[in-house]
Amino acid sequence: MQIRVPIGDFSRATHLSIRTLRYYHGIGLLEPAEIDPDSGYRYYDDDQLRAAQIIRRLRSLQMPVSEVKSVLGASDAETRNRVIAAHLERLESELADTRAAVGELRDLLDRPQPAMGISRRSLPATAAIAISEVIDQRTILPWWQGALAELHALVGAEDLTVTGPPGGLFAGEIFHHGSGEATVFIPVTGTSTRVGRAALLTLPASDLAVLTHRGPLTTIDVTYSRLAAYANRHEISVDGPVREHYLTGYLDDRDPGTWKTEVGWPIFRVDD
Repeated sequence: MQIRVPIGDFSRATHLSIRTLRYYHGIGLLEPAEIDPDSGYRYYDDDQLRAAQIIRRLRSLQMPVSEVKSVLGASDAETRNRVIAAHLERLESELADTRAAVGELRDLLDRPQPAMGISRRSLPATAAIAISEVIDQRTILPWWQGALAELHALVGAEDLTVTGPPGGLFAGEIFHHGSGEATVFIPVTGTSTRVGRAALLTLPASDLAVLTHRGPLTTIDVTYSRLAAYANRHEISVDGPVREHYLTGYLDDRDPGTWKTEVGWPIFRVDD
């Protein structure tokens, strides 16, 4: 025989506040077994205690309500465990991202500021095979990887001679507004029929303040910051795309710790 448990006792037993129980009722996650028609007071069956305990633990793991419903409504253990396992995998991925961010922050706080090492460079107009698109900043890394791989395959298939390291141009709007034009390129000579997203173009001549970034691109903002400070202190920073050259990068080694990227900040040179 099932026992009716008033909401106050149910709250104490499950460590779920009355407000939370009312919310779960409203969204259909944990509905009371009975509601007094006169007082509106809620009562639960005693066998709902276990469901409430499961809900509390899953929600403490930040599982979305829709997935909690799937766990409670699973017809078999395999289905239930599959939903839980998928959520735990997401948590582990988020934890890895958090640990990486903490490591970067500690490194930034503890690492002494290195000598500047910034040089000035005037680059001539350069022929290249390139892919250009308006990109959302949140998805720029997978787009960058795909575009580089596509260009690399195209160069191998066409009558093109590589004349320099691959690189990228990134408009200020990407950082100002969250989206803007990005171009990934490989300097080449030769002719090619446009294939897919790629096209032959001429990269404009530019004057740059250049600094080499070592390691993953997740920390390249530190290099950008040093270049911006230098350009505004010693040169005239101009409104133009930041230019990157991947001396050792994604196409050479999938380990980001080995990557070496030249970052060029656009300047109007003020020579002594």
